[in-house]
Order: sequence, then structure tokens, then C-alpha cells
Amino acid sequence: MKLVIIEGVGKKDTIKKYLGSGFDVQATGGHFRDLQKRALSVDVDDNYKPKYVIGSDKKDIVKKLKEKAETADDVIIATDPDREGEAIAWHLAYALGIKPAEAHRITFNEITKAAVNEALALPRGIDIALVNAQQARRVLDRLVGYKLSPVVSKKIKPKLSAGRVQSVTLKMVVLREREIQNFKPQEYWDFGARLEKSAINFLAALKTGRDGKNIKLVSKEQTDAVVADLNGAQYVVREVKKSITKRHAPAPYTTSSMQQDALNRAGLSLKRCSLAAQELYQSGYVTYIRTDSVRVSPDAQRQCREFIADKFGRGYAPETFNFYKSKKSAQDAHEAIRPTDINLSPAELEGQLGNPDQAKLYRLIYNRFLASQMSEATFNSISVDIDGAGYGFRVTGKTPIFSGWLAVFGDLVASAKKKEKDEGENEDGEDENQELPELVKGDILKFIKLEYAQKFTKPPARYTEATLVKAMEENGIGRPATYNPTIQNITSRFYIEKDGKYLKPTELGFILVDFLEKYFAGIMDIAFTAGMEEKLDDIAYEGLDWVSVVDKFYKPFVGELEKAMDGDDSAFKIALEETDTPCSKCGKMMVVRMGRFGKFLACPGFPACRNILPYDKPVCKCPYCAAGQIHKRKSKKGRIFYGCTSYPNCDFVAWDEPTGELCKKCGKPLIKLKNMIKCSNKECD
Repeated sequence: MKLVIIEGVGKKDTIKKYLGSGFDVQATGGHFRDLQKRALSVDVDDNYKPKYVIGSDKKDIVKKLKEKAETADDVIIATDPDREGEAIAWHLAYALGIKPAEAHRITFNEITKAAVNEALALPRGIDIALVNAQQARRVLDRLVGYKLSPVVSKKIKPKLSAGRVQSVTLKMVVLREREIQNFKPQEYWDFGARLEKSAINFLAALKTGRDGKNIKLVSKEQTDAVVADLNGAQYVVREVKKSITKRHAPAPYTTSSMQQDALNRAGLSLKRCSLAAQELYQSGYVTYIRTDSVRVSPDAQRQCREFIADKFGRGYAPETFNFYKSKKSAQDAHEAIRPTDINLSPAELEGQLGNPDQAKLYRLIYNRFLASQMSEATFNSISVDIDGAGYGFRVTGKTPIFSGWLAVFGDLVASAKKKEKDEGENEDGEDENQELPELVKGDILKFIKLEYAQKFTKPPARYTEATLVKAMEENGIGRPATYNPTIQNITSRFYIEKDGKYLKPTELGFILVDFLEKYFAGIMDIAFTAGMEEKLDDIAYEGLDWVSVVDKFYKPFVGELEKAMDGDDSAFKIALEETDTPCSKCGKMMVVRMGRFGKFLACPGFPACRNILPYDKPVCKCPYCAAGQIHKRKSKKGRIFYGCTSYPNCDFVAWDEPTGELCKKCGKPLIKLKNMIKCSNKECD
């Protein structure tokens, strides 16, 4: 029996099905050996040697794997095909007593029978360069987090954290918010002439003034002057340019572009998208979902091309394969994200998937990949320049000749364009979708009316999860596997919060960024952080020594830590927000604190007094004691009830919402019940 060890439990059954009875498939459940949680676990005096321990919740798993490895004919390590997966493979080899160079390590980009069997035929040793790149990232992040978090906790507020990637990501959100706050709207006027020929009217946008230069109207006075100049004007077609334009298909998805489209086109949050993508990968329906490459395997391209020719016709399959260039910073370790079987359509698969999120995401991945391998879309394009009293107007149009890839992805492209227009991101005044009559040079057009309106420039939009991922990718901050955890981290720590779908920094987020900018300019420098990612790539692929990379960062960092601890930074200290709710145990006014689940009320007498209360608006003053306030609470079984903050001195409790007043007839509390107020005493009428 051969033992195959993978990471995720979710793909265990799929791989077992492909391998058959001669294999025993077991999963680590992700990382099982890591740095200690409550210690630095990095020896800065001994080449930054990490101290690894097996997690208490993983000891039984490791014990089981050791027992199975001892009796197995062969041990095959098949963890994920990335740096994290290579590091887990290395830790497995250590735990099982296997020399890394002698390990039977396999990787596959997709969980299909062919891919798994092909990988089995090509085992290799563990790639120590990839392991070292992961170790360098882990050590750097531990040094920053473990050394920096106590500083910000002391200088700003207890129990804060800061990190190498999370802090610079937070800075991007803060910079955008300050750009919005400092934005000064500029007036401008949309201006066009509605004209007609052959009973078809259309709007031509003002482009040039009487001097032939581009014109932008920025005031009512300027606009009124143009209106006066155009009074009684004749509109004559000056030039007509016709051409055939082509539009190339978009590249297949990377992690970043998938996450952006999942939010913008399917309404999936970053967390939901990441979960659905992982489930699709583990079930064998899509290729590996953490990638920054747009490369596609030749076999997949051939299969897709045959499918396109059969389903849509030969004209929809390009004569040569479509190739796309990955970004300069891309690792290109894996293919782009694509379906593993192009013959398995979204409609056919929908009933087999676990939830609607998976179905939505699979449809996006499938259609994007299919479109990426199709022929260009072609259009008859027309650009018409019109003269009116010396002013230049322009109207453009586009009519499809051949749909090409738009036959698959066109509805999504159209909806995205409409969304841009609705949100005011397309303000050039032109509409390519207008119906135009046949126009030729010298045509005198019928004037209908002038259309103009005052507008103001808009500030840049706040980031959404999708646009923040895009910005992180463009700036080289993090890598595909780190986008989601980074954003979730700064959200869960209340450094940013959601305003609808948009992200904005909290007061704490602003203060944290300002403090870090003052003392840790290097860590907060976007270019520096991106450069560190490049160094990690050099460790992985160029053999750069990881210890020297860490050392070059850490030594100056120690000096920055000392300056920050010695500085007088009372201006950054966040004062506790006092409430008018008295502590039921000691009488002090409760203060607002932040915990892992949000705000809560705590006694300022901590640790002598450890009283806490939920953070919510009181329903009313307690009708019994008049000293405490009534808050909505939840029982251990999840049932809502109402209780007094003065408990245990006051034992008022009610299942229905009280009004704060007592019944004048029997003295019991009055309660709200549907659309009426009644006495809580069932015997009272």
C-alpha cells in the first residue's frame, strides 16, 4: 500500500477515487508544524533560526501519519503546488524522518485523473529554495508582528497588532480616504447638439472650439457664450472616418482578476469567492486557484479550440492559439485558472455543486476561459466630425460584424460598461451604441436642440475588496495566496470597516498608519514592500540566501523599534470612550472597548473589576431600579431576552421588550407586543 499525503481534507475523496485501491490517501489539514504562537520562536543571534513546534490540535494527525508511513511501501507527498505546500512537504519529511532530497514529492495543477497519474510518474525531491522563500516570509512576518505589535499597543491602544503586509495595505486605504477628504470638486459642463438625418436623431458631443483646440466648458458663463455663438448655426459633416476595428478576448483569470469579477459581476465577497474557489479546486472542477499567471497548457488550449469549433463554428476558433503576457512580477509557477474539462458546462454542473456561490464562480471561470481562446470580435466603426459655427462636434458609432469571443462573455462586458456609466466613471460624453444614419462628407444636418448640463468632477471611489486586491497586485503588495487573509485581517481588527460594499478606515486605522509612518517609514513604503516580494522570489527561483535577506531588514528595524519606544507619542494615544452606563458591580461609568467580535462595554476598574456588557443602545431605563438600563441580550440557547445592567443588584428580566414604565393598575412592567403596549402581568387586564 502506498501512502499519499495531501493538504486539504476536501480533496481527499476525489484523489482517492482517481488512485484506486493500492493507495491510502491522508490529509494534514494544512500547516501542522509552525512557529510557536506565544513566543518569538526566531533566534536572531543564530542566523534567524526558526523554532518549529507541532500544533496541539495536529499531534494526533502527525501520530497517525507516522504510523501509516512505517508500514507503507512508499510515502508520496502531494501537498499544494506553491511555496506553502512545499514548506508543508518539508515539514512532513522532517516529521516522518525522510531526507528532503530523497522524498517522493509530486505536484499537480489540477485534480484530474490524468494530472494525478502524470504527477505520480514524475516524483522529485523537495525544492529547498521554495521552502527557504516561505521560511523567509514567515520569519520576516514574525519578527515584524512580534516586535512591532507591543510598540503600537503601548503607544496607541492595548491589544493592537501591526504587520509587514497588512500595515502597508491599510495605508493604501487610508491614503485613498484622505484623497477623498481633500478632494475639491471642479465644475464642468457636458455639451452636445442633437441632430437628425433621415428621421434618425443622435447626439454629437462638443470637442473643439473655434480655434480648433480641444474645449472644456467649466462655467455657466462659458457655456452661455457657446450657446449664443451657436444660435442659428448650420451643422455640416466635415469628415467621416470608417474602419474595421477588432477587440481581443481578455486573458483567463488569475487569482486577482477572478476575485474582482466575482465581486463586480457575481456579488461574491472576497471571503465567499475564496471559499467557493477552494471548493471547486478540491472537487476537481477547476485548476489551482492561487496564481498570478495567464499561461495555459497547450493540451488545454487544443481541447478548448476543438470544443469552440464544434459548438460555435470554425470561425470562432483562431488560426493560432491566443497567448497572453503575464505581469512582470508574476511568479508564473502555475497556469491561469480554468475549468479542468471544457466539456463540462456550467448548466450541466450546476446540479452537482454544493451551493450557489460555486455555481456562480464556475460560470465566470468557464466563460472567461472559453472566451480567452476564441477569435477576436470585429466591428464597423465610424467617427464623424461635424462643424457648427466653427465649433467641432463628434459622434462615434460601432456596429458588430462578427461577435467572436463576445458571443460567450459579451453580456458581462456590457453590464460592466453600464455599471461604469451609472457610477459616473465614463464622462467623455460619447456613446458608441447610438443608432446613426448613413453620413457622408458635406451632409447638412437638421438641428433639433442643444443639450447641456452642469456637472462636477467626483472624488476617487473608495476601495472595494475587489479594487483593493487589484491595487495590491498592481503595487506588488503580497501574492495571490495573501490577498484574502490580509484584507480579512485588517477588517477583523477594526482598522477598516465596510460602508456598503466600500472599505473605509476607522479612526484607529488612521492613527495606526500615522504612527507607523512616523517611526517605520521602510515598512510603510509601498515600493519597499514590493521590493521585498521580489527578494522572496529571488530566494525561490534565483537561489538568493534567505538569511542575508532577513538580516538586511532586521538590523535597521531594531533601531527603529528603540526610537519608537523612547518617543513621546501622547498625541497617538486613543482615549477610552466613557458611557453613561454605570458598572453594576462597582458603580464606575463603563467605557467602550474593542474585542475580537466588535465593541463591548467594560469597567474601567479592570483588573480589579472585570464586569463587561454588550455594546448596544439601551432599550430603556430599568422600570424596577431606575438606576440601570435595559439591554437586549441573548441566552445560551440563542433566545432573545431583556435584562438590567445593574444585575445582580437588580434582577429584572423579560422575554418581551419593555417600555421602561410600570402598569398603573398592578405595578408590573409594560411591554411592547406587536402593535400594542400591554402589561406583562397575564392576570392584569
